[in-house]
Amino acid sequence: MELPLVSRARAHGDRTAVVDAGGAHTYAELLDASARVASALLAGGGDLGEARVCFLVPPSFEYAAVQWGVWRAGGIAVPLAVSHPPAELEYAIGDADASIVIAHPHVAETLRPLAQAHGARFVTTDGALAASPSPLPAVDEGRRAMMLYTSGTTGRPKGVVWTHANLRAQLEMLTGAWGWRAEDRTLLVLPLHHVHGIVNVLSCALWNGATCEVHAKFDADAVWARIESRELTVFMAVPTVYGRLIAAWEAAPEERRERMSSGCREMRLMVSGSAALPVSTLERWRAISGHTLLERYGMTEIGMALSNPLHGERRPGSVGMPLPGVEVRLVDEEGGGVEAGTPGEIEVRGPGVFLEYWRRPQATAEAFRDGRWFRTGDVAVVEGGYHRILGRRSVDIIKTGGFKVSALEIEEVLRTHPAVAECAVVGVADEEWGERVCAAVELRGGSALTLDQLQPWARERLAPYKLPRALVAVDALPRNAMGKVTKPDVAKLFA
Repeated sequence: MELPLVSRARAHGDRTAVVDAGGAHTYAELLDASARVASALLAGGGDLGEARVCFLVPPSFEYAAVQWGVWRAGGIAVPLAVSHPPAELEYAIGDADASIVIAHPHVAETLRPLAQAHGARFVTTDGALAASPSPLPAVDEGRRAMMLYTSGTTGRPKGVVWTHANLRAQLEMLTGAWGWRAEDRTLLVLPLHHVHGIVNVLSCALWNGATCEVHAKFDADAVWARIESRELTVFMAVPTVYGRLIAAWEAAPEERRERMSSGCREMRLMVSGSAALPVSTLERWRAISGHTLLERYGMTEIGMALSNPLHGERRPGSVGMPLPGVEVRLVDEEGGGVEAGTPGEIEVRGPGVFLEYWRRPQATAEAFRDGRWFRTGDVAVVEGGYHRILGRRSVDIIKTGGFKVSALEIEEVLRTHPAVAECAVVGVADEEWGERVCAAVELRGGSALTLDQLQPWARERLAPYKLPRALVAVDALPRNAMGKVTKPDVAKLFA
């Protein structure tokens, strides 16, 4: 039995699958390269039998070949982050109990000792791609396919296990919801150890016979150059990327701005996700590009669950409605349903929801209500059928003075202050208020702002109990590899 992703690729043999710094690579070349990788991993054996294969390969054709090679050999693909230091790489290798570690030659000397320390076989991408093809095993879709590690902001990172069936459910769902087709050409500027880059961009493109251009690192000028070419049809990114593209557009000469905006208007779809998209960013991007960014909601454990429509109203500040085949409900702290317009925790079930946390049965059990509904930890409210995210229950819902307030809502207001370029609001323990509302702000060039100056301005726009009770100005907010602000690190600024 051949995996659907592989069998579908055979129908697109001569079409271009991946374009990277090394040139264009067809689907036929991807099938050949991944078969060679699979044979190298098998090393004469018949089936990896769900052995974990950790790999550190920059975004490229080689990345796709290695990922597919692990799957075709019957292994579990565990992509490592190119941005992580050795200690974090070693943690993932050890926690996954990896049997094999694959590394690009540029990082081989970093990975080799880590693999040896855990008794894993070490392979370079060059060596794997040079192997001779051999018979490959049949791989059932019910088997484990991929393990992605959580960010670990509230504890040690956990391995989130997806089956091949989970992956297929996501790809079929997103193909229909976002209109993927073989004629599409997308540009990947996201890291490939998260769902956003792996599933929403690379795998969706390859599932549909489309072309995925890969940039190993984000560069605003290079992205704009590709948009100006008018060859791209789909672009997906995080809010931070859109912010940098806006800054590059504003810094460009008028003649080039016209080409940039014209290139955007030739594209059929532009998507934002992985973090809350400020309404101000959405509106500015719409003015520049003519696109109302499609916002959606998902996470490592569930893939995508909610989305604004491809055709129809896209509401600023909203992540839309449940995707086809996904059930979503909002519940109170006791697990009871809430009325429309009342905040509640998002719970999700469907064929794309992950199988388990790797070797953590208790954590897996606690993550599901009644063994069926995954408890996301995110709080939302439904307004007119559209979901609006209020934030993480653990870090974005602040209990202050007897009220529950959304840090994300306060941030939206603070971003409209003329001195504020970006901000993050957190709750810090306080004897009087329960939690103190604290704001960290990145100031616009040459601006200054004090708490005494901010509070009168904010009082006109927010109920008094929502006012920040502490303020700190920073050169840059702490962010992770996806450009997402890390709230636990922001809270440390007020310790």
